[in-house]
Amino acid sequence: MSKEPKERKPIISVTAKDCDWDYYRGTGSGGQKKNKTSSAVRCTHKDSGAVGQAEDTRSQFQNRKLAFRRMAESKKFQGWIKIETSRRLGIEDQIQKEVERDMHPSNIKVEMKDKNNKWIKYEDDLK
Repeated sequence: MSKEPKERKPIISVTAKDCDWDYYRGTGSGGQKKNKTSSAVRCTHKDSGAVGQAEDTRSQFQNRKLAFRRMAESKKFQGWIKIETSRRLGIEDQIQKEVERDMHPSNIKVEMKDKNNKWIKYEDDLK
């Protein structure tokens, strides 16, 4: 008998309800129908501020799906999802401590170019 893996419950679930939706008239080619209907869509995730837009097709439904996908694939949303996941798992404090330790001035090396365009170590009261 093979054991089926347990279905894991997602830590974070983002749906269309978590977004603000704007509908507007698209630009470009598409004929008279595109000029008369608001088929272009902008999806803004409320918590992260990530935005996805689509006006690829004349179908508002298709553009809505594309806009949501683009919002979910944006760097801003991906960064938010990582932070939110760590917060919900309870490891945010641990990560914050590691970042503070690594950002201590004694761990930072700063270099700059001098008049001769050579790299020199900058040690002006960093510690």
